[in-house]
This record gives sequence, C-alpha cells and structure tokens, in this order.
Amino acid sequence: MRQNFLVSLCLVGTVALGACDKSSDADVERAVKGVNVIDESNLNDIMLTAADPNEAVAYFQRTLADNPDRIDVMRGLGVSLVRAKKPNEATRVWASVVEHPETVPADHVEYADALIRANRWPDAEAELDKVPPTYETYKRYRLEAMIADSNKEWKKADSFYETAAGLTTKPSGELNNWGYSKLTRGDYREAEKLFSEALRYDSNMFTAKNNIVLARGAQRNYDLPVVSMTQPERAQLLYTMALTAIKQGDVSTGRGLLQEAIDTHPQHFEAAVRSLRALEQNVVN
Repeated sequence: MRQNFLVSLCLVGTVALGACDKSSDADVERAVKGVNVIDESNLNDIMLTAADPNEAVAYFQRTLADNPDRIDVMRGLGVSLVRAKKPNEATRVWASVVEHPETVPADHVEYADALIRANRWPDAEAELDKVPPTYETYKRYRLEAMIADSNKEWKKADSFYETAAGLTTKPSGELNNWGYSKLTRGDYREAEKLFSEALRYDSNMFTAKNNIVLARGAQRNYDLPVVSMTQPERAQLLYTMALTAIKQGDVSTGRGLLQEAIDTHPQHFEAAVRSLRALEQNVVN
C-alpha cells in the first residue's frame, strides 16, 4: 500500500514537474517572442531612416512575404519605395495599406504623397479628400498646398502653405516652396520676402538664396541679397543673376555679371565661361 502511494506520489510529482516545464517553456517562448518584436521594431526604424533605400526595400519585401497581413511592414515597404525613388511601385503598396482594416488617416496622406511623386495629381487630390478635416498635420497641408498650386487655386494654396509652415519647427522648405509659387505667379516682391524668411530659419539653404536672386532679377534689381554665402556660392549666384539679366534684355549688365562670376569663383567656372563666350560671339555676329 505504501509502495503504491509512493508510486502515485512520484507520478503526480512527475506530472506536476512536466507541467512546470511546459509552463516554463511557454513563458520563455513568450519572452523571446517579446524580445524579437522589440528588436524587429528597432530594425524597422533603422531601415526606414539609416539604411540604404534599396536595402530597406529588400528587407521589407522579405519581411512582408513572411507576414503578408502586417500593416506596419506594408507601411515600411511603401516608405522605402518612395525613398528609393520608385513611386509607381510605392503607390501599389499604399493602395493595399489604405484597404487594410487597421488603416489610419496618415496612410491616406502617405498614399497621396506617393501618387504626387508618380505624377498622378488628380488621384492624389481624391485621396486627400478622404482624410478627415480634424486630421491636421504638416505633411497633409504641404500636399494640399502643392495640389492647390497645381490647380492654380492661389488663395487655397496660400492658406495651405501658411498652415503647413505653422505646423513644423523647420518651415524653411515650406516657405521656399511658397515663395517659388509666388515667383511663378509673377508676385516677385512677395516671393523675395518668403525666400528671405526661409533663410532666417536655414541660412545654408542655397536653393532659397538662388531663388531670391531670381526674384530680384525679375524686378531688374541686379544686386546680390545680403545673405551669408561662400565664395563658390557667390559666383553661382552672380551667374544666375547674369542669366536673368540677359533673358530680360539687359545684355551689358549680364556680361558684367558673368565676368564677375568668373573672377569670383575660386576655381575654373566652366559654365560661366561658356556663357560669356557665347554672348560675346553673338554680339560680334
């Protein structure tokens, strides 16, 4: 009887120990799975920011093949394809994202961005119309401004540019885009103000410097703006100013600016030299 009791006790102990082992295995598996999720999340972030865009595309394609329903991986692939300058492929991915049951308003904005990059402006506008008005972000209004600009809806464009600039701590790019919009409309004074404002936020933004020169030149003001610039930048801005002057028929002024650009550049300024030679040849002929 005692022996039977000991055997029963051992069996119970074995079963209990087995249950403990299984429970421990499950706990370990859950813990490892949790660590893997954290590690994978970090890797996803790295791939979206630091990795080469094409490497990121390959990574997310592999991951999506193993996890076809994961919307975060689909988003990662969509963003990576845009970074890799493959907007047409990106639009197909984002089209799937916005049909996913876990989609959010930001996905429609990203889809619209990819559509614009693929030169599908009407589709992008339709996609942004699906975003609720309560969803207010810098990127949403930046895209709204671009679409309004393309439709020549100037009042809407100005409103969207202003809103977008107010929703970011780094508005230099938006102010430059808004200024360029004003430049294309022929509103040169307002364009110059916006380019100057952009430079107050980012004094190294050469695009804004070049655009100021275009705006000033369009007003036949051929003096360079008072902004910080390196010697090569100064030469390039003089070159831009020279071409603007020549285009407007102020050939003598343009010739002088070309020569100044050549003299200013610390190295051989081939483009300016060719332009000056062509100008002098035309004058002789």
